[in-house]
This record gives sequence, structure tokens and C-alpha cells, in this order.
Amino acid sequence: MWTTTAYCEGGPKPPEQPKAKTIKELVDRYDSSSCLECHEEAHDQWANSLHSRSILGTGRTAPTFITALEVGIKNFPYSGVKEDKDITVEHLKICTKCHLPQLDEATDDVAREIIATIKGWQKAMKAENDAEVEKLEATIASLNINCRVCHNKMAIIHKWSDGYPQPDTVYGSQDGAHEDPDFPKMAVAPALGESIFCGQCHGSGPNFELAHPSQCATLYGSYLFAYTAEGGSESCQECHMVKSGLGHDMQSYNSEEMRKMAVDVEVESRSLFWRKNSAEGVLPMGIVTVEMTNKAGHTIPDG
Repeated sequence: MWTTTAYCEGGPKPPEQPKAKTIKELVDRYDSSSCLECHEEAHDQWANSLHSRSILGTGRTAPTFITALEVGIKNFPYSGVKEDKDITVEHLKICTKCHLPQLDEATDDVAREIIATIKGWQKAMKAENDAEVEKLEATIASLNINCRVCHNKMAIIHKWSDGYPQPDTVYGSQDGAHEDPDFPKMAVAPALGESIFCGQCHGSGPNFELAHPSQCATLYGSYLFAYTAEGGSESCQECHMVKSGLGHDMQSYNSEEMRKMAVDVEVESRSLFWRKNSAEGVLPMGIVTVEMTNKAGHTIPDG
């Protein structure tokens, strides 16, 4: 006889909430500022991370949304999008599936508002209107991957067997009461400590479930097929949160801490003189040999 225990403490699928009709409504729904009271260190780390500005990103992420729209979506003959007014949540999912998964809880008006805000921000930068840039940048940055996204919405992967995230529960490594009026319960979600959790966004290849699959991140795929397949055993969390000392401060490829951990670079150089011909005579030359060793558990760069 087999004895089994629940892998995660989810529950029945909750009733759907009314769709958020504005950016502000969606931001308020996922407001995680109350977490700061008890989890100040983790919150401060997160506030410095790219997750805290998942659409704004390093400064090039938001413009990439516009490139995807103008160069891609509007030119696809069957997308149904010729003008910004035609944009729906479904169209933006090629980006927001990972950069803003909670957008599936918003109306198409919010998708259009996001695009209008990014375009307004770009226009303000060109006009050197600093006040408008700051205002719109704050709006874009308010759309992010925060505590509620990871510790509730995305916390349970196998929902048919483990249940759906419950609206009154924060998921992590402990069970019990939780001193927060919005989330009075804590429950264990083991996937939060496993690489598969990160793989939900930092993916393995094209998003084939979408009407128009896109391929952006393939990091989890290279982790599975090139790292663990060759005997690697450390999880994303062990390297990016524990060994790095960064905790919830998830950084990009150009982070100094991540570079030191991920790549060894050895440079050897020497100078010499070479007699080219009688007309040009002796020329000074330099020979530089660069050897780079990938120490990460995945391809570099990736996302």
C-alpha cells in the first residue's frame, strides 16, 4: 500500500475576482508594502532587484515591449492589431507571461494603458521633460514581480494535485498563522526552493501555449540539459540567493557580483615587432589571448 502526503497546501480554485480596470487597480491588488513591516531586509533586497521593476528593467525592457508591438504584432497579418486601440491582454502575453503574470487579472484597457504609458515615457525622455519622465517611470516601475506574485500567485505549480493558491495564504517554508489581515495564513510550498519555480518564467524555450509563441528566456532549459544532465546539483536559489549573498536582490547579467560568480576570465598578452615589408618596415604588434570559463549552471547570457 502506498502512503502519500500532499506536496503543497493549496485548495479549491478560488472564484475569479473582477478584472482590474486600470494600472492603479492592478497595482493596488498586488500591493506588497505591508510585507515591509516584518520582512524589512528581504523587502529592501527586492527593492534593489530587477524583479521590482520587471517591465522597466535595465532601461531597455520597456522599449522592447514597444518594439515587439510595432515591429512584430502590428505587422502580423492575423494578429488583429493595426493600432494601439486594438491591443488586448492576450497580445501582450508574449512579454507579460513572465514580466507581469498578474496582467491576466486585468481588462484589455490596462494592456492599452501600459503601452500608452511606456510610449509617453519615451516621448518625455526625448523632450527632456524630467518631471514627466520621473512620473511615468514610477508608474511603469509600479508594475512588477513582487512578494504576492511569487509567494501567492505563482507559488504552486501542480494545481490539480496540490491545489490552487488560496487568496488568504502566503506560501513559503512554514505553516501557521501569519500576522497580516490580507494573508492570515502561512503554508508550505516546496517548489519555492526548487529551480522549477524559477523555470516558470526563466524558461526552457518557446511559450507554445500562446497563440503566437515567442522565445525569450531559455535559461531553465540549459540548466536542465547542460548542467544537471552533467551532474550539477545546485538550484537557482542556492547560487542566486544564498551563495551570492544577495538574497531577494535578483540582478541581471551585468551585475558585478553575478559576473564574478559566473565567469572566470584569464588574459595573456605579449608585444612583438614584425617586419612587414621594406616599404612599411618594422611594425609594433600585440597578441592578446582571452580564455573565458562559464562557471554558471546555464548558458550566459540568458534570462
